Amino acid sequence: MIGGLRRLGEWLTRLSQRYLPDPFIFAILLTLLVAALALSLTPSGLSEVVGAWYKGFWELLTFAMQMVLILITGFALASAPLVRSGLRRLVTLPRTGPGVVALVGLAAALLGWLNWGLGLIAGAIMAREAALAARLRGIAVHYPLLAAAGYSGLAVWHGGFSGSAPLTANTTGPGNFMLEEIGRIVPLSETILTPMNLTLTLAAFGLIPALLFLLHPPAAESRGIAGGEMEEGREEDSHAGREPLTPARRLEESRLLAWIIVLGGLSYLVPFFIKSGLSRLDLNSIIFIFLILGLALHGTPMAYARAFAGGTRAASGIILQFPFYAGIMGIMKYTGLVGVIAGWFVAFSTPQSFPFWTLVSAGLVNLAVPSGGGQFAVQGPVIVEAAHTLGVPVGKAIMALSYGDELTNLIQPFWALPLLGITGLKAGEVMGYTATLMLFLFLLMATVLFIF
Repeated sequence: MIGGLRRLGEWLTRLSQRYLPDPFIFAILLTLLVAALALSLTPSGLSEVVGAWYKGFWELLTFAMQMVLILITGFALASAPLVRSGLRRLVTLPRTGPGVVALVGLAAALLGWLNWGLGLIAGAIMAREAALAARLRGIAVHYPLLAAAGYSGLAVWHGGFSGSAPLTANTTGPGNFMLEEIGRIVPLSETILTPMNLTLTLAAFGLIPALLFLLHPPAAESRGIAGGEMEEGREEDSHAGREPLTPARRLEESRLLAWIIVLGGLSYLVPFFIKSGLSRLDLNSIIFIFLILGLALHGTPMAYARAFAGGTRAASGIILQFPFYAGIMGIMKYTGLVGVIAGWFVAFSTPQSFPFWTLVSAGLVNLAVPSGGGQFAVQGPVIVEAAHTLGVPVGKAIMALSYGDELTNLIQPFWALPLLGITGLKAGEVMGYTATLMLFLFLLMATVLFIF
């Protein structure tokens, strides 16, 4: 059965590589599709649709910046020397190939639940370092499966503490673009911290490493890290010591300046959480925590700035595509199209089946909109209005959307690009295994949504 699922996953990967264009092309095509639907299903004319698109185009600038910072602060934290050193020690603990991939999968999932940028980059680093360590120790480990294990954080992130949809719904100020539609702040006690989500998360933490363990081929069929791949993702030498120690250089490498900022941040965060606990976690506080922690671990302002710059390339897709997602949201919102599409959902859903259909539709939308925040902008108004009509708790509807978004990340190559760059592998070598994980996680998510 496992072999058949692996072949199915490989077929799905080939299919997506052949027919799914770059996500920016999807953003354009989706804009045209939504505009056509607005013209045909609402009284709006072409000028009204274009006006709604332009009006919405600029409404997510604050949110887009938050998404960029979520990714880059996680990236910078994962690249801190102490974190890298800890990851390298961790992956030397198992003594068998299946044990190595199971440990990497569990660790990547745990880190991804804390912060998706951290999980993505740390998972890739662990996969590469585990393959190198296994080669030195004479352990047969399958490198493509190991890379798939390093991608596991993207399968659980949206139910965790950097989840775009639940954190946005719990945010005050302009970052919460759904406040008007929902009518109130949705606390984490109704989303991330519900028994439903915690049960699903714990089950996923058990299922992911177990599946990876079972998927590992026999030692004779394992494919270790190759010589060319060993050259990929190598760390650049430190900049320290390359330039004269001028007054400007002393300031750039000053630990005192870094720690003044770190202590200032801690002086706010510690009382904040003593007073409010986890209930006040939102996008801003998560970004601030990871920025302060990253700066502390890098030690100097310029060391952190260099790590931060390293993550900006991975954020380029967010920067380019989010205004288009905002434009799509504007068309749906200002032409009344959101009410029409929400009516379709209500027509074939019951309060019991609505979360399941939200899960399925969100998984499909994620293939076209591979950003959890962007997807919440596009699909959020529809599922919130339908949830209100059907009497479904809005927190559960938000989590159903979140599960669908994270589920098909496992066959969406957009966010795998940093992983592939670090490991030196191709998408087709990895995503057959991640697609297999996706099938089992779909069954788990659907079951949990119906039980709760």
